[in-house]
Amino acid sequence: MEDQDFLLFVKKVKDYTTIDLAQYKEAQMKRRLTTLRLKKGYNTFASFFDAMTKDKSLFYEFLDRMTINVSEFWRNPNRWEVLEQKFLPDMLKTTRRLKIWSAACSTGEEPYTLAMILAELKALPEAYLLASDIDEGALEKARRGLYLDRSVKDVPAKYLQKYYRADGVQYYISDELKKAVKFQKQNLLTDTFDTGFDLIVCRNVMIYFTEEAKHLLYHKFAKALKPGGILFVGSTEQIFSPGQYGMEPADTFFYRKVQ
Repeated sequence: MEDQDFLLFVKKVKDYTTIDLAQYKEAQMKRRLTTLRLKKGYNTFASFFDAMTKDKSLFYEFLDRMTINVSEFWRNPNRWEVLEQKFLPDMLKTTRRLKIWSAACSTGEEPYTLAMILAELKALPEAYLLASDIDEGALEKARRGLYLDRSVKDVPAKYLQKYYRADGVQYYISDELKKAVKFQKQNLLTDTFDTGFDLIVCRNVMIYFTEEAKHLLYHKFAKALKPGGILFVGSTEQIFSPGQYGMEPADTFFYRKVQ
């Protein structure tokens, strides 16, 4: 009965939102959502779903738990340094009008990190910087550009001084960066992607998807990149056999679309 309750919940969520929880690893997803359901006082997923459709804040909390909105600026700093010192300068030799996408951007730390780097390279005004996520609540926080001090612990000092305004334990992103990022809602698994990207950054998201969903996404990302474009993934998301997606390793956790 418990399994049927969850399976029916998965079907109802898909019908209501187009979000297919079946494409996420079931054990992880079920455990996280069961914890949230019990915390909110619902004995079944059926009653939890009914409450979600009537209470917007509960629905956003469900999305937040489902998508694990844990993000930091400059997460794994040495990988961002490779992007800043190697890949972006190489791209700028070819064009000053870079097209970049931060996919599953959560609360905005990743696209704002990209915006800072582009600004330092004098490439931000001409760049197109898209950031998308499935969670409207996370996107609203991203647009606000207000973060707790723990999110900025890896930000290099020169960037922290130049692009943030400190207010106690909170930091405000500069208006220059906020204006440069276009935030939009998007379901990676069901929506179509734009094309012609020089760089796609999608980090620490794939680990929650099934192998079939990952396979689908890597194909979609490859099609969205221009020839020679780069896909930047998370530190636990190494792509095995990237050739099957028309990509090749370019550096650790960076993959290039083959010409």
